[in-house]
Amino acid sequence: MVTSPLLFELEGVRQRWGWLLALGIVMVVLGTIALFIMPAATLGTVLVLGWLLVFSGIMETIQAVRERKSGGLFMHLIGGILGLLVGLLVVTHPVAGAVAWTLLFASFFTVIGIFRLVIAIRLKFPLWGWAVFDGIVTTGLGVLLWLEWPWSGLWFLGLAVGESLIVRGWSYIMFAFALHSLRLPTAAPRARQAA
Repeated sequence: MVTSPLLFELEGVRQRWGWLLALGIVMVVLGTIALFIMPAATLGTVLVLGWLLVFSGIMETIQAVRERKSGGLFMHLIGGILGLLVGLLVVTHPVAGAVAWTLLFASFFTVIGIFRLVIAIRLKFPLWGWAVFDGIVTTGLGVLLWLEWPWSGLWFLGLAVGESLIVRGWSYIMFAFALHSLRLPTAAPRARQAA
């Protein structure tokens, strides 16, 4: 009998199923809190994104100085300076940053939704109806954000973060329970395989 290496790796993860369960519960709780305080969650998300832009801008500027002899100076320098400036703008004006990020997401959802809809109808691959449904929902979300803009900038990112935390947390909880109830082969086949 040949046993998959994946089963041996699952044994190590299975022993820590409680940590996955705890992580899932914490994520669901944090996601629920984010849904109850969507404007604050939106501003928190924008501030994190802004600081990420600041730090990445600093790192890219440092990389530009290091690459000055290889010809990559201007590419990294421009990207670094823009990242730093946009990050500082977002950090110092988080409400405007939230409105701008929401406008960006509205544009993305609208364009990507229409693209998925057209491609699904045009190609008609197996089960293409699901891609049409995805395109309709994604386009609808983009249009909703556009119609509610700029007010959607105050709630959308908080809603997205809260929903993401809840869904991911719930999937961790279910995965932890699945790992806990998983029955793995005993050590006897492993000993035979080693021999």
